[in-house]
Amino acid sequence: MSKIEKAFADLIKNGRKGFIPFVTAGDPDMETSLAIVKSLAASGATVIELGVPFSDPMADGPTIQRSSQRSLAGGTDLGKIFEMVTKFRAFSDMPLVLFSYLNPLMRFGFDQVCSRAVEAGIDGILITDVVGFEAKEIGVQLKRNDMDLISLIAPTTTDDRLVEITAAASGFIYAVSRAGITGVQSQMTNDARKLVERARKVTKLPIAVGFGISTAEQIRDVWQYADAAVVGSAIVSAIERSAGIEDPVETVRGFVRTLIPEIAKQTQEV
Repeated sequence: MSKIEKAFADLIKNGRKGFIPFVTAGDPDMETSLAIVKSLAASGATVIELGVPFSDPMADGPTIQRSSQRSLAGGTDLGKIFEMVTKFRAFSDMPLVLFSYLNPLMRFGFDQVCSRAVEAGIDGILITDVVGFEAKEIGVQLKRNDMDLISLIAPTTTDDRLVEITAAASGFIYAVSRAGITGVQSQMTNDARKLVERARKVTKLPIAVGFGISTAEQIRDVWQYADAAVVGSAIVSAIERSAGIEDPVETVRGFVRTLIPEIAKQTQEV
């Protein structure tokens, strides 16, 4: 059982639901980014997603695009991200997922990515733009290196594609709450619930819902039908707002505290 699988198994055993924060690694700089990730690990996260900055993040909205630009401007690359993860591992054994487009991984060399990721302590990789046979092959390679391939599904994913995608995945499935790009939304639609219901019919993997979740109320809604809620753009936005004004670590910690009461109050009825 992988570390990610164990984290979800423990949630299920205790009748709880998960909280998965996302941050772009190296935003606003590597030292602060590491401190933010440590703070998230201490704040009740189940799994943490580390975004690999990319110059052309087509699936991401303006908030995460700007975070990638800030990170790249600071000189972040995969080598430095692996160094950050190694430092984090001296602090916590929290499961970590590398969240990336395929291009940065191929430029680094995928075999090298696997070996360095294992050495540093990465537990899974989510590649936003890998599908079909390529995803299956990558999933096999990651499994050989004791890592999970986390796969995305969307409301537009057909039933046949759901079967194909979930068969190649492991760890958990990331269900996108709506079609389109990342970004905070004021209201959740019913699309995510319908998608999770469809996915449950073809996989036993835990399912996390993300894209646009930014409040305790939205997390509570997602927990009614999914195993975990992913919060990304709202955290990245908090980092951006703090630039030059206040401590980004404290800003993120304060924002996550607004979500923590919902995590703390989980019961068997959630």
